[in-house]
Amino acid sequence: MNQLSDIEIARATAGEPIQAIAEKIGAPDSALLPYGRDKAKLDLDWTKEVAENTRGKLILVTAMTPTPAGEGKTTTTIGLGDGLRRIGKNALICLREPSLGPCFGQKGGAAGGGYAQVIPMQSINLHFTGDMHAISTAHNLLAAMLDNHIYWGNKLGLDARRIAWRRVVDMNDRALRGIVANLGGVANGFPRETGYDITVASEVMAILCLANHLDDMQARFARIVVGETGDRQPVTAADLNADGAMTVLMKDAMAPNLAQSLEGTPAFVHGGPFANIAHGCNSVVATKTALGLGDYVVTEAGFGADLGAEKFLDIKCPSSGLAPDAVVVVATARALKFHGGVQRADLNAENVGAVEAGLANLGRHLDNMAKFGVPAVVAINRFTLDTDAELDAIRKYCLNRRQPVAVCTHWADGGAGAESLARLVSEAADSGKAEFKPIYAPERPLLEKIETVASEIYRADGVDISSSAKTRLQTLQDRGYGNLPVCMAKTQYSFSGDPSLKGAPTGYEIPVRDIRLSAGAGFVVVICGDIMTMPGLPRTPAAEAINIGDDGETVGLF
Repeated sequence: MNQLSDIEIARATAGEPIQAIAEKIGAPDSALLPYGRDKAKLDLDWTKEVAENTRGKLILVTAMTPTPAGEGKTTTTIGLGDGLRRIGKNALICLREPSLGPCFGQKGGAAGGGYAQVIPMQSINLHFTGDMHAISTAHNLLAAMLDNHIYWGNKLGLDARRIAWRRVVDMNDRALRGIVANLGGVANGFPRETGYDITVASEVMAILCLANHLDDMQARFARIVVGETGDRQPVTAADLNADGAMTVLMKDAMAPNLAQSLEGTPAFVHGGPFANIAHGCNSVVATKTALGLGDYVVTEAGFGADLGAEKFLDIKCPSSGLAPDAVVVVATARALKFHGGVQRADLNAENVGAVEAGLANLGRHLDNMAKFGVPAVVAINRFTLDTDAELDAIRKYCLNRRQPVAVCTHWADGGAGAESLARLVSEAADSGKAEFKPIYAPERPLLEKIETVASEIYRADGVDISSSAKTRLQTLQDRGYGNLPVCMAKTQYSFSGDPSLKGAPTGYEIPVRDIRLSAGAGFVVVICGDIMTMPGLPRTPAAEAINIGDDGETVGLF
């Protein structure tokens, strides 16, 4: 059994110089902007040229509903990329950048695990190339310019009661969810209620991940609606003359980041919106660049397929013109047992009956993916204590559905443990069976789009929408935003809005309490239930175990 921690495994692998990784994708020296020995950004002019001639097959990795037991979606994405290269395929990996909030909170890092990781793991999980800081700074610059405009006479007539632009920080901090700003008297401005979101929920992050090039990013910044005037007219970042400065701050961040897996597979790690409160996909620029360089591009979408995959398919793909050729749905025996009623403390014990009971959750996700017209493969991510009987139950279920399925051991064995999955996925991607279509048409009204996702994906009986949210939806519809997709901000732990409802629940409604417009990103955020756009730290944060060891190296990061 592997006894090394993720960070110990990563540290034991020197990796190839980033110039060697660039050579693998055909990037000339002039296109490489190194950040030290082991990571780099790629020149935007070069990536724009490459992205105009996409040729690769796009493979989306998603998962069943997440549990505290873990599913290993990012680990599977990396293992699959390594596995495809092991069977002779020119494969590249596209991942999101981790947020500092979960790294120091509960979830931990997002660079994979075991022997299926991207490196430099410590750098990727912490400051990396500074993209998160650039996003926070650009977002907060707009907030500062907004308050400054009001202070110096408010020529635009912004109504302080209708300011929608909050501030952000890349840390879990519940104390900042609701604050009063501008206290301290006349010199400091006019007091008003506001708050903070986590950086990965910022519209600036969403714009980074959906923009096709620098000019597109600035045009999207210009369309950001920060609030309304007294007579309910929208005020934008362009009205505040903020879009130019924001673009300057974001210019370097727009360039995709190049890293590598433990086995030297080129990996683009760029952009990182959460999937429970944002759209959950890496950048369009990185994805299109990879598709112009590789024959197969493996990417991920956050959390379960009801969140990340739905947003990838209904927001990212229509916005960018991308279309997946295959979908991988990750499942584990442990997660299935959890959805089958087993408590977390008892997950190590064999329980085939609980696995079978939890398969309803996996089945619903597979049914949902079929609605988008893309062939799916099930990846069973094997954990050390899984038994053959439990794995056989999952395989039998999938085969009875005529669903391709592979048991994977990439966590322990790297790419070698994902070769069987790689063969099934490349076969599915090459089959030509993909007939991708979003779950709703763009011309449908916003409320109908919400109801469609709720009924078709979540299997809810309906939508319980507050009167204020319904009024806000109608206002946005009347103002010409009805053609935008909806980005559902919902708990990741259940198909429903109640995280305690496991498996494949029925007989409930999705509660919608608030609506936020992201005009620059190009979607409408739908706040469901008690979901928070600023997470809090758990009772025992991961940060308590992170320190500098006697050898000067970081310990406790996972």
